[in-house]
Amino acid sequence: MTIRTTEKTVTFARPFVLGGFDEVLPAGDYRVETDEELLQSLSFPVYHRLRSVIYLHRGINAAQNARALTIDPNDLDAALVRDQGPLQTGPMPAEGRG
Repeated sequence: MTIRTTEKTVTFARPFVLGGFDEVLPAGDYRVETDEELLQSLSFPVYHRLRSVIYLHRGINAAQNARALTIDPNDLDAALVRDQGPLQTGPMPAEGRG
């Protein structure tokens, strides 16, 4: 089994909620690491996403107050799509709450 880890920065323009968590996170840039497994049974390389970790920052000294949340990569994708959509007023959508 071959696992690779990729890292990227995602940007949220508005506060957001990730599936499985009730906490509303502030807009901003977040570092995300994703572990992917190489599927060996195909004739070309295909990677299956296993998990993602998003690193949350808090306060002025982000390094001392950082937290990491293990999230479903699909929940992150859904949150990014919601962030790009029209501005909503009122409560957050139900699918974003866990």
